[in-house]
Amino acid sequence: MQDLFTTTTLLALAFGYLLGSIPFGFLLTKAAGMGDIRAIGSHNIGATNVLRTGRKDLAAATLLADALKGTAAVLIAWQWGPYAAIASGLGAILGHMFPVWLGFKGGKGVATYIGVLLGLAWPAALIFGLIWIAVAWLTKYSSLSALIASGATPLVLWALGQPDFASLFLLLTALVWIKHHANISRLLAGTETKIGAKKAAVTDH
Repeated sequence: MQDLFTTTTLLALAFGYLLGSIPFGFLLTKAAGMGDIRAIGSHNIGATNVLRTGRKDLAAATLLADALKGTAAVLIAWQWGPYAAIASGLGAILGHMFPVWLGFKGGKGVATYIGVLLGLAWPAALIFGLIWIAVAWLTKYSSLSALIASGATPLVLWALGQPDFASLFLLLTALVWIKHHANISRLLAGTETKIGAKKAAVTDH
């Protein structure tokens, strides 16, 4: 990925980080009088944990906002070139996962990952969605669906003739998998919560 580390791309990285670091799950639940979302469930600011408040509307809004900030980061930076868009997309994921405003403790990045993918290569985002739906239907595991869909994404981008985007998403997939380390452990142990199932005490999801 030549020409990635220029003044323009570094500024795009910083821009993407600032946009990605907006903690919509935290802000929306606070505004709705639900308190600090980090005090319940998995202590995560993502849509899955917002859903645990019982507010499906807030969860849907969080999911949409977290995705769109990734798309916006890419599309705005694209005016400075594809490498700026790539850098801004990376920044958006890093900002969501490690927001400076919340002590660098953010979400797991799947929604923002999809948003960045949508902005860079929408056909790959469509394939991601189809893979997610298929795995979720077969296994009932949301986390496994995200892991498999993200794992396939770099290969899909390579097959679509987008090697630079494939390189970016190889890195982003690694970050998503690292953030899902607890889910992976539970999947291997057979204790991961399935879609639609209720769990008395959630430590991480």
